[in-house]
Amino acid sequence: MQIGFLDFYGGVLNVRQERSDLIANNIANADTPNFKAVDVPFSSALATALGEPSTGTAGVQYRADSTVGLNGNDVSLDAERVESAQNGEAMLGASTFLHQATADLVLALRPNPSGV
Repeated sequence: MQIGFLDFYGGVLNVRQERSDLIANNIANADTPNFKAVDVPFSSALATALGEPSTGTAGVQYRADSTVGLNGNDVSLDAERVESAQNGEAMLGASTFLHQATADLVLALRPNPSGV
């Protein structure tokens, strides 16, 4: 199956949006007792979004590298802010590329007004 750049970057933006929602939920529950931070592995989720066989486990997973506080919550606000910034930059990069690529495609498909 051949994936075009529109399908690929559409999948990238969908997975980035899913990660953004999960990170926002983690931050919102930073003070909730016994809340466990979750994330989605990007490469596996992208493969699933594109309909390709995944090498890892796709879907939402608990983060295993967090320190659990006295109330049972393992959300680190600093780590979530870093993840949010990195995910936002990647989302901005993908959307900028997609915008420019589609603008170039539209320009290439326009008929030549001079007729030459």
